[in-house]
Parts: sequence; structure tokens; C-alpha cells
Amino acid sequence: MSSVSDAHISKTLNVSGIVQGVGFRPFVFQLANKYQLKGAITNTSNGVSIDIQGTEDSVQQFISSLSEIPPLLSKITNIEIHPCKAKHYEDFSISESRGKNEPRTALISPDVSVCEDCLKEMFDPGDRRHLYPFINCTNCGPRYTIIDDIPYDRPFTSMKHFDMCRRCRAEYDNPGDRRFHAQPNACPECGPEMMLYTSKKKRIPAADGIRRTIELLEEGYIVAIKGLGGFHLAVDALNDGAVARLRDRKHREEKPFALMALSISTIRLFAGVKPEEELLLADKSRPIVLLKKEKTHPISKHVAPKNKYFGVMLPYTPLHYLLLKHRFTALVMTSGNISEEPIAIDDDDAFGRLSGIADYILTHNRDIYLRSDDSIVRHESGSARFVRRSRGIVPVPVFLQDRLPEVLAVGGELKNTICLTKDDRAFLSQHIGDLENMETDRFFRNTISHMKRILQIRPEMIAHDLHPDYLSTLYAEEQGEIRKIGIQHHHAHIVSCMAENHCEGPVIGLAFDGTGYGTDGSIWGGEVLIAETSRYRRAAHLDYMPMPGSAKAIREPWRMAVSCLFHTYGDEFMNMDLPLLKSIDRKKIEIILDMIKKKINSPMTSSMGRLFDGVASIAGIRQHISFEGQAAMELEMTAHDSGVEPYGFEGIAADLPVIRTSSIISGIVNDIVKGVGPEQVSAKFHHTLVCLFTDICDKLRDRTGINTVAMSGGVFQNSYLLRGLIDSLARNAFKTITHKQVPCNDGGLSLGQAVAAAAMAMDGKE
Repeated sequence: MSSVSDAHISKTLNVSGIVQGVGFRPFVFQLANKYQLKGAITNTSNGVSIDIQGTEDSVQQFISSLSEIPPLLSKITNIEIHPCKAKHYEDFSISESRGKNEPRTALISPDVSVCEDCLKEMFDPGDRRHLYPFINCTNCGPRYTIIDDIPYDRPFTSMKHFDMCRRCRAEYDNPGDRRFHAQPNACPECGPEMMLYTSKKKRIPAADGIRRTIELLEEGYIVAIKGLGGFHLAVDALNDGAVARLRDRKHREEKPFALMALSISTIRLFAGVKPEEELLLADKSRPIVLLKKEKTHPISKHVAPKNKYFGVMLPYTPLHYLLLKHRFTALVMTSGNISEEPIAIDDDDAFGRLSGIADYILTHNRDIYLRSDDSIVRHESGSARFVRRSRGIVPVPVFLQDRLPEVLAVGGELKNTICLTKDDRAFLSQHIGDLENMETDRFFRNTISHMKRILQIRPEMIAHDLHPDYLSTLYAEEQGEIRKIGIQHHHAHIVSCMAENHCEGPVIGLAFDGTGYGTDGSIWGGEVLIAETSRYRRAAHLDYMPMPGSAKAIREPWRMAVSCLFHTYGDEFMNMDLPLLKSIDRKKIEIILDMIKKKINSPMTSSMGRLFDGVASIAGIRQHISFEGQAAMELEMTAHDSGVEPYGFEGIAADLPVIRTSSIISGIVNDIVKGVGPEQVSAKFHHTLVCLFTDICDKLRDRTGINTVAMSGGVFQNSYLLRGLIDSLARNAFKTITHKQVPCNDGGLSLGQAVAAAAMAMDGKE
């Protein structure tokens, strides 16, 4: 054994962050050898631990390089450096993982796209992994969706069922190989395999199932394809008949389908790609990016009807590249489910739920432990903004300004996510969906159990929405004696925005959405709050109007139009020359009026989303919807801004915080009667809201001294409104904070719930 010179120093480095399963240990091994250091590195439940010894200069160079040039997929959040007693190391080595039963703070890498090195090998006829759809290395491949526990070692992943062959084992054990400790490492000899079936579970005896799948897609068939986070339903995006059949079978009338294309140059054949959007498309997380359609393009008219945008992603698995190479301009790649149900992840589920949609099913025998839909982003007002935060991002945490107790927040009903906090980290789940059926409720519960286990978080309290009938609220109420804290929906929205921006408040919070349970029992959604993390007050809100038919008023915007018109004109509106009154049967309108007057099944709402619905209907844009937010989306896309003036509006008085909408509605009606087109009406309506809420913020600043405005809620997916308010408030010297790390819609709600609950518990306000 060699002795340690007195001139040498010894250090222990405890490194936390995303440092497991991303090539971190071989990187450190090579770095230590570069600086002629001795020691060892091991995975722990907190990250990695490194013992290092050598000359002081070499050790300092090693530590600097560790921080400055870490592996591509790693993310170092902290390095603790401690002097340690010298040990008798012969060289630098990689030790076995330890700490399985210790408290865990190690971060888990999300699933990431296949790397260029693996793609080069896959398309090399001389490589032993030629055309192998499960090729991966430490720089790419599945992570979160195949993990059952940590440390991230093969026995705790779904690869535990595949014993590596001699050559794969040699790569796995070689610190100089980029597949060193790549947990999903495999090859055609020892790894997972693809299988093609008919929807009736009859296996297709094709020597090359992938080639046969390509032929089936070219012939117009619908194929369910198992990927990283679940099944996609795929068709040729240029085939009108195939896309129309997929819509019909999936019961998805008009909501846009996602597209996948091989390259940026291919995408430019049908969509515009700005430089910042190109960066989003090429990101290793491979999200769906919302891109403006080209005026002429070859994509089927059924892919995104009445929409100015396509949702497009690049391939992210080896299989995707094999399917797309040289054969398709684009494939529709939509979630493998029936509308409103969670995505299918295993064969039994796929054959049970997708056999009525897909003609064929291309699957494989590597288990998916946790489903994960594709993430969706758009670039707006200088930043990437999530519409859905899921595959490729989760479970990377949102880092908070303060350390919090361990809290479970269970989100709302729509676009549900859950959130677990630990120290200064908030772990949001992948997109779970709308909690409206037992399948999604089961997914919701499984996600909570899975995340609590792999993050080893034991919540001290549960935060939930105030709505008593949400399945998430009912789950919270079932959880025995644990402390439960109800958080008002719109307060949670604003706190979510504050939390990701490290803002303590108070702020003027603009919380605009479609539905949120108010403390007075009404449906809120057009709210101006004076908010801190632990408390808020309602400074202003849209005037209450009835929702005749309750939830049916969401599906049929003309009902909200009748409500807006009656609220503004009384019965007199029935005598007006409005296209709406000619397109809807008069008897139906009279029934709705009777419901409003008698207050039958007509809950009151201050919702901004419902105001958008009413205006879209009055403008003749949309009378019935087939997916959430459709009327408001089409109203925005209709707008043609050419320097329009706003409609007249009323501000708020100190003693009357109600925002009257009658003058806006009357302005819209006057324009329509004059024959002004919907493009101008929409633009003026949007511009009016920008002017109105800038004025309200000015008045509230005068009263409170608060100069920061936080904007949250699903309505802020509206680019016109978001961009307009950011610019207008900036001109008036406000500081604005908006969402960039989590969605502004209810997908970010759980973050706000968790942070608000922790603050309320600390202040004793729950």
C-alpha cells in the first residue's frame, strides 16, 4: 500500500443535484486521472460523494473543473467540501452505490432525447446496434419513467429484467466508455425488443416490425406506438382520411393533434420556425412547440382546424427516428388514450382501451413505471412558457427562495398536477389530467405514492383546493389525521407565480381563468388580488353574471352571450339585429332567459373565461365548443390589431371593487350592428382589457404603494392579452412577474397551494 505524502491534502466532496444516471461518475473518474488524483466516488441517496487526495493545486483545479464543465445532462445544485482524514488509495476508483436506507435528496434526471452519438451508431450498418430502437448511453435515453426507486441503479429500474450480454457488460463496467453505468444499456442480443400486433392482439409475423409499421402508416392505418412515457396514436399527417378516422375514433372533434417531424428543415415545410423556437424544438427535453402555420402547407386540414398554430416536436427516441427517416413529412403523434382518460402505458391497457381506435399496436417489453405525456411550450414575450410541464422536464424541481416543511399539494380538478416540497425544492408531477373519471383518479393516486417513495417525502400537511367536490379535495379529506389546509384557487395561482419568481410580496395579482371556487360560494375567475404567500384580499373582480345551465354554459358559449346581453340590456336585447339571435332558436334563448330570471341552475360567476366565451359568441365566432377554452382561443386568433381604440370601460371605486362589463358589451354590440367584422371586434376587446387592468393597477398602486403585478391563470395563455399587459404595465413603470417554469393554467396550481399552505401554517392562518 502506498503512503500519503504530507504535501498532499484530502477532501470529501458531497455533490447534490442531478448527478446520477448522467455520466457523472465516469466524468469525475476521468477528471481525477487528468489531475493525477487518488480517491473514490460513489452514488448516495443525496447525490454523489467524492473522496479526493493529491497536491493542493491539483485538488483545487479538480474542484473548479467539476463546477465549470460538468456533464451535459447533469445539474449541480450544491457542493459541500470538507477536509477528511487521508486514506490509503492506490488510484481513483468508482465504488458501489450506498445509502439505500438513508434520507434521500438526490435529484432524478428526466427522460431525455437520444443523443447524436447514439444516432450515428444506430444508422451505421457496421455497428452492432444498427437500427436498434433501444440504443442509449449516459448522455441520453429513459430515466424517470423507468425508475422505481433510487439510487438510480439498474436493479431499481425496469431494465432489471434484462441481463446484459458480455459486450454490454464490458461497456457498463468500463469507466472510459460513454455507456459506463448507463442503466438502460442494452443491444439486440440482450435488450428489449419491439413487437407488432393487430388491435385484436394477433402478432404480425414480420421479420422487421418497424418496417412493416412504416408501410401500415403509409397505407393510412392508425398505429398505437409505445414510447417513453406511454403510447402515441400515430397516422400520416398528410393523409386526410387517416387523420379524420383518428378524430372520429378518439372522440376528439376539433382539439389540435400534435405533430412529429424528422428535422427543423422538414418542419419549415409547414410551419414558421423562429430562432428561439428552433432552440426549444432542439432542446434535449424535446417538448411540443406551438408554431405558426405556413399559409400553404401539405398537412391535413383535420390536424388543427380553425387554429393558426401547429404543435410540433422533433423525434426523441431511437424508434421515432427509425419511423420518420426518409418516409414522412410528419406523423400525427397524439396521446394514446380516449379523450379525457390518461395515456396508456402497458400492453393490457393498450389492447383494452386503444383497440377501438388503433388498427395495429407496436409495442415493446420494457416496462413504463410512470406515464408521462409530452410537454408543451410556446415562446412569448421573450420567454419560453409552459402550456404543459411533463415528459423531459419532470421531476426537475422548482427551486424556492426559502426552505419549506414537507408538504403535499394535490392541485385542482383540471390539468391536475401534484406538488411535494422538501427543503428549498418543489417537485411538481408530470401532467395528470382532468380528474373527472376513475382512471385519472387512479393515476393521480399512483403518482402521489410513487413520488413520495422515490423522493422519500413524508408530508406534514396536505394543501388542497376549497372546492368540496373535487376528487383531489376528497383525496385530501381521506388522509386521516394529517394537517389539511384549504387554499383559495386564485390565491394559489398568484402564489405559484410568486414562488417561481422568488417574490415575497405583496403583489397586485391578476388571476384570470375559467373556473375557481370562491369563498362566497360563487365561481370566481376575473380577480384582482392584493396577495402575499400567506394571505390575500380581493381588491376587485369582474361583475357577477349568471351561468345558465352551469357546466353546460361552458360547452355552449351562446348561453353566456345571452347572460352578458341580458345583464347589459335586460329583455330589450331580444329586439336587436344580432347574428347570434338568428343562429340560435328563439325558444332556446327564451328558456335560458327564464332560467336566469328565476335563478334556476344559474350559478353566479366573475370568470374572465366566461366573459371571453360570451364575447366570442356575440361576435359570431363560436356557439358550441368541443374542448376547454376553444371559444376564447378562436376569439384571440381572430383578432387583427391595426391600432384600434378601446371600448369604453368603467374603472373601480374605492368603495365598490366591482369591474362593470356592461359598457364593454354595449360597445361590442354597437360595432356588430354597424357591421364591424369580428377581427376588429376581437382586437378592440383585447385592447380594452389591457387598458382597463392597467388603469386598475394604477389606482391600486396609488392606494397601496405596491408596484409589482403578478399574472396567473389559464387566460394568460392568451398571447395578445399577456403581451399587451406586460408592455402596458412596463410603460407605466410597473414590475411584472409571469410564469416561465410552470404553466399559468391549473398545471401550476399545486405549486402555489404548497407554498401558500406552508406560509399559512407558519403564520397560524389556516
